[in-house]
Amino acid sequence: MRKVMTSAELKLWNELRAHRLMGLGFRRQFPIAGYIVDFACPEKKLVVEADGCHHTETDAVASDQARTVRLEQDGWIVLRFWNDDIIRDIDNVCQHIVIAAGLGRASE
Repeated sequence: MRKVMTSAELKLWNELRAHRLMGLGFRRQFPIAGYIVDFACPEKKLVVEADGCHHTETDAVASDQARTVRLEQDGWIVLRFWNDDIIRDIDNVCQHIVIAAGLGRASE
């Protein structure tokens, strides 16, 4: 469990905390099935992960895939966003989260 957030995690957390995003209740560094996820909305069983460049390494990719499979087996929806996308386009990231939570729909 990390106390210091990356700049992308901090930016995302500022959008998610205190029910700021469509009233969704997110928790940070939340334990699920032996893992600690970056952000979780237990009510919607939604996990949001902020991934940096180290997630492109072979071992990390395999680990992330296994983690996602395990969480999905327990009924969680897992969303992964690159740190760069969070920093550059937080509005689109938030839109994807809202849609995944079932509170919005993709624009046509």
